[in-house]
Amino acid sequence: MITDEALERVRGWFTGRLPEEWKVAAPRITIDREEITVLLTIVDATVDKDASAAEAAETRAGRARAFREDSREARMEIAREAQHRFERKVSWGVVVGEHEELWTHIAVPTMTRLRQPQRLVLDTLVDAGVAKSRADALAWCVRLVGQHQDEWLEQLRTAMQSVADVRSQGPTA
Repeated sequence: MITDEALERVRGWFTGRLPEEWKVAAPRITIDREEITVLLTIVDATVDKDASAAEAAETRAGRARAFREDSREARMEIAREAQHRFERKVSWGVVVGEHEELWTHIAVPTMTRLRQPQRLVLDTLVDAGVAKSRADALAWCVRLVGQHQDEWLEQLRTAMQSVADVRSQGPTA
């Protein structure tokens, strides 16, 4: 469980370390056991008012690509410092207007044991062409739950944070 204090430390460090021109808005920082993801909001691309939705989307995608290339060395230096300090990989992403993309984020293998009824669900998704493999099907299921249960998951995270806060206030061994 990642504590609020751990998140605040990471958020504070990145807020102090990132160049000011990268902070149109405060970076969105997400942490888990293996990774810190830093999502930067940069200045929106100039989009002609008569541009189609497709042209506007491509303009922003191009702006994101340019920022990725132009900031690569600085981002890698910051990532090395953060990885040493926080013992987690650092991944980056960017928000340009309505366009959001992640770069170089890690995919961590997980292991699970499933009984036949659960395996049949995954196999159905594979057989239907929704997923290429059981692993892809399981990732699809996790994304689906995340999309449709945001409020419940947030309540669960809040409850877990309360437990972590109480534990941290208790006596030490």
